[in-house]
This record gives sequence, structure tokens and C-alpha cells, in this order.
Amino acid sequence: MNKTLILISVLSILACKEEAPKDYATFTGKITNKNSDSLLIRTRDYSKTIAVNADGTFSDTLKVKTDIYNVFDGTESTSVFLKNGYEIDMTIDTEKFDESVKFSGTGSEHSNFLAQKSLKEEQLLDFEALSTIEDMETLETKLNGIETELSDFYNSDKTIDTMITNNANKDLTPMLKSYKSFIGQSIALKNELPKGAPSPTFSDYENYDGSTTSLSDLAGKYVYIDVWATWCGPCKVEIPFLKELEKNYHGKNIQFVSMSIDDDRAHDKSWDKAREAWKAMIADKELSGIQIFAPKGWKSEFIEAYKINGIPRFILIDPAGNVVSPDAPRPSSDALRALLTELKV
Repeated sequence: MNKTLILISVLSILACKEEAPKDYATFTGKITNKNSDSLLIRTRDYSKTIAVNADGTFSDTLKVKTDIYNVFDGTESTSVFLKNGYEIDMTIDTEKFDESVKFSGTGSEHSNFLAQKSLKEEQLLDFEALSTIEDMETLETKLNGIETELSDFYNSDKTIDTMITNNANKDLTPMLKSYKSFIGQSIALKNELPKGAPSPTFSDYENYDGSTTSLSDLAGKYVYIDVWATWCGPCKVEIPFLKELEKNYHGKNIQFVSMSIDDDRAHDKSWDKAREAWKAMIADKELSGIQIFAPKGWKSEFIEAYKINGIPRFILIDPAGNVVSPDAPRPSSDALRALLTELKV
């Protein structure tokens, strides 16, 4: 009898040990068409790199604080909600990154909600679509509708951890306010420099080869101007798309101009270093088109006339020297090709 009681006690102790909560989260998964050999899991005060195998699989255990973590694959990122005790399995095909991300396992419903939230925001806050709005009243009406729809979505599932929903609700108004401010600036710019108005000009801007170019030299063709700088990350993202665009429209009725606003302030107070950095990047990236250097950087007359206070900025001018768009679509945007097709370039 005593032996039986002892055995029961031992088994009970073992069972309790097995049921004790884990002090770590398990994160596994598979990446199709992987971009790199690792994943970076991070918050503001946490960072860990997980190796990705040749077949795209990965597995690790993470001692974490309950939080929303960013998962970065070297090119794109998504969010995962981690808590000690969770067992999360993630699958992604990087060719359809946001649309393909799926989570399964213990606690996965919270991460799936985050993925759905990201897609919902991307769908409703389509920057290209919002940028076609031409007056503030229409913009405000549109953003108010988006606010209602997103708020309803954030609060639609009461099983989702309140850390996620509280953060979403808290960030909603500031997010929409930034959209209103940015697109509002574009609306104001289009009112000041409307389609068909004479474009501001530039004269004798320095070329990469040492010659000079004026806007008047390009009369008779459409002119697509990329205002950029060597230190600008988003500008560099657009370079491959711009090169492809130039290749596709070679010999057609359009000139492509890249105007650098590198200046002394960004290059150790030296204009010579600014020019050296500009020329070095043109050579390194094998940039094509007309490469010119704005003589006073941000303070160049053409830059100030187009009220450029952030880059990249793209400008489209017609063959007669009139404005088509003072804030044209980016090279990476399908909207630009649609516009050029509409103009029969």
C-alpha cells in the first residue's frame, strides 16, 4: 500500500512538472523563396537572429516578454505576437510576402490578426489612390470613412490580446493625421502648380560629364525629373525601377533627368565631397539618363519653386515646358506607366 502511494505521489510530481508553464516561446516555420539565410526578431529592446536552413525552414526557442515582434528577412518584414509558452509556426512565400504570411500553433490567432490588420491598412490606405484626390474636403471624408472601418476591424475580435487592439486604436488617429498632412501638401502643391501651368525652370546645372543642362535644352519632349540624393534610402530603392523605365522608353518622346540635391551640409560641410559622392554613386550604380547636380542643394531655385522638402520627389513636364504633375508617381508605381500611356509618350 505504501509503495502504491509513493508511486502515485511520484507520478503526480512528474505530471506537475510537465504541466509547468514554459519560460520560452517556440518559433518555427518555412520560408519559400527565401531572401537570406537568417531572420531577425526584434523590438526596441530585444534582438535575436535565427538561422534559416537551405530548404527555408527555421526553428528556435526565445525567452521573451509578451510583445509584438518585428520579423525581418533582410528585405521585408512582418509582425508576430510572442509570449512565453506560445508555439508559433510561420509560413511565408516572399514573392507574395504580406498576402502569404500564415501562422499556426498555440497563440497563433494573435499573429494572424496582425497579418490581417496589415493587409487591411494597406488596402484602405492606398497611397496612390489617395494621392489622386484633388481637394481637402474629399480627402477628409475619405479618411473619416477609413477611420471608422479600421476602428471596427480592430475591435471586431474580443479574443485578441488587448495589447494588440489597444496599440492599434491608439495609433489610428496619429497615422491618419500623417496621411492627411502629407497628401494635403500634395493637394496644395497641385493647386499652386496646376497641370498646364508653366513649369519653373533650371539653367546650366552641372552634368556628370562636366557639361551643363538647362530645362530649355529638353524642350519638345516630356521630361521626367527624379530629385534625389546619395544619402536617401527611399531614393536608392527607386533606382532599379528608374533604370528599367529608361530602358523601356528609350527612343520615345521622353527625357529622364536625375537631379541630385547633395550639398555641403550632408558631406562634412564640403561641396567638393558632395560632388565626389554624387559622381561615385553614378559610377557605382551605373546610372543612366541625364545626371545633373543642383548647385545650391535644397536652396536651388528649381527645388524651392517646386516646394521640395522631402525626397525622392518626381516631376513630369510636357514638351511645351508646362507642368503635367509637380508630384508625379514613382518609377516603381504602375500609376506612372498608366500616366505615360495616357499621354501617349
